[in-house]
Amino acid sequence: MTETQAGRAEDVRVSPDHGWQTVVWDDPVNLMSYVSYVFHTYFGFDQGRAEELMLQVHHQGRAVVAEGGREAMEMHVEAMHGYGLWATVREAGAS
Repeated sequence: MTETQAGRAEDVRVSPDHGWQTVVWDDPVNLMSYVSYVFHTYFGFDQGRAEELMLQVHHQGRAVVAEGGREAMEMHVEAMHGYGLWATVREAGAS
């Protein structure tokens, strides 16, 4: 391996990870209007997108509400827990 190839390989290893998602799960406690409100106020989604994601949670049992680095997704999950919503972090591409 040449010095240039070694440098490229190192760059790949230290690049930030963006392959993580915040997933919000359906629960029997929160009203649909409250879930929309949380998505709108916390994530800044417009009302239409917030309602679309809320309906996905309601009908499909879950919705991916954010994607990015693991640390940021963990912060979103903590925030969702603070709002009383069930949320987890998963690797992008996981089902």
